[in-house]
Formats: sequence, C-alpha cells, structure tokens
Amino acid sequence: MALFQSSNPTLSEKIFNNTATRNAQLQGVMSVRGAINKFGFLMLMVIGGAAYTWHLFETQNPSLMYTLLLVGVFGGLICALAITFKPNWAGYLAPAYGILEGFVLGALSVVINETVGKKYPGIVMQAVGLTFGVAIAMFLLYNFRIIKATEKFKSVIVAATLGIAIFYGITMLLRLFGVQLEFMSITNGGLLGIGISLFVVAIAALNLILDFDMIEKGAEMGAPKYMEWYGAFGLLVTIVWLYIEILKLLSRFASNRN
Repeated sequence: MALFQSSNPTLSEKIFNNTATRNAQLQGVMSVRGAINKFGFLMLMVIGGAAYTWHLFETQNPSLMYTLLLVGVFGGLICALAITFKPNWAGYLAPAYGILEGFVLGALSVVINETVGKKYPGIVMQAVGLTFGVAIAMFLLYNFRIIKATEKFKSVIVAATLGIAIFYGITMLLRLFGVQLEFMSITNGGLLGIGISLFVVAIAALNLILDFDMIEKGAEMGAPKYMEWYGAFGLLVTIVWLYIEILKLLSRFASNRN
C-alpha cells in the first residue's frame, strides 16, 4: 500500500503486513468503532481533568491549579513523545495523557475566562461548542468524501502544520529573550492576529481529516488492536489543539470589542 512505500527496507509493506498478521493472531485487529470508543473514553479523561482544575479555581486554590497546569504541560509532552515512539504503549499512556491535557485545558480556560469573560460572557462554552461542531463537520466532509485525503492534500497539511510549529517555536524563543510579538498576544484584537488565528484554526481542523484517514486505513490494513488507542490518541491531540486555537481566536475577537 502507498502508506508504507519507502526506500527503507525495514519499512517495506511485506514486513509490515507480516508483523500485523502475527499481532492480529495474538490480540485481534484494529477497528474504526474500537478507535472511536477509545476516543470517547479519552475525552472523559480530559473533561474530568479540566473540571478538577476549574474546581480548584472556584474553591480559591489557584496555586494548585497553576501547578497542575505545569504538570499537565510537561507530563503531557512526555506521554505524547513516548506514545509516538512506542505506539504499543498507547493503551497505558493515552488515558494519562487525557487527564494531563485536561489539567492544561481547564487552567487555560479559567485564565482566558477571567481575562476576557466580562467582554465575552460564555467564551469557554462557545469554544467547546465550536470545537465539536468543527470536528463533526470535518467528519462528515471526510465520510462523504467531499474532502479526500489524497497524498497531495496530506503533504500540504503536514507542511503547513510544521510551519506553524516552527513559527510558534520562534515566537517562544523570542519571548525568552524579552521580545514580545504584540499581534500574538491573546488580548490583541488586531486584524493580523485574528487572521493568523483563523489560518491556524483552519489547518488544525484539516488535520482531523488526516486523523480520520489514519484510523480508517489502519483498520483496513488489519493493524494490531493496540493501534485503536494510538488512533484515538492522535485524534485527541488534534482536538486539544483545535480547542486551544478556537479559544485564542474568540479571545482576540473579545479584545477587539469596544
């Protein structure tokens, strides 16, 4: 299959198929339904973690909330890297990743709500609704093949995503040296900042097409059962990114209000 075409002999389709067959005989094969069910479970982990950090703020314990924010950022990064290099660990680490990301999203939501909530009441719930609305729309566009995950499409989205990651990395590096790009602030409602946010939200949304395609192709190829967790993890990573970008976009709209 084209997915596994490579000049590296260790990544040949024959070797992958043999490995997939052996693993399938031992533990079963991946299914789309299984991946979606596991994604639902991971979402419950995220909601639980987010609700807990929000509760900490409501009960006047912001110091612990910020501590969990840092734990979530670094712990989530470690889990994500481990799962990326060891997909068979996803069943153990993906739920932990979900909880850690919940800590991050809950704390960030509190901070943004406190910052712009008076200008934009209900900003967090609107961000949640828009995130799931966009995710459902992308699923329908993919399911009815209105948007097809062609090799060219994948190349463009991967390149755009990498470009965004590099841009964010440069921005963070400049911030360490005391250089602040004002248009990147979530409280800056300028057209440039809003335009960048709209572009990033669009790329994050289109990454969902790649996630759906990965899950479907994995099931078609008879990937090992643990890849359901890996597929669910990949989908969750994109959903978390999409939510953060939508929240930032709405906060910029709020800052642009008189």
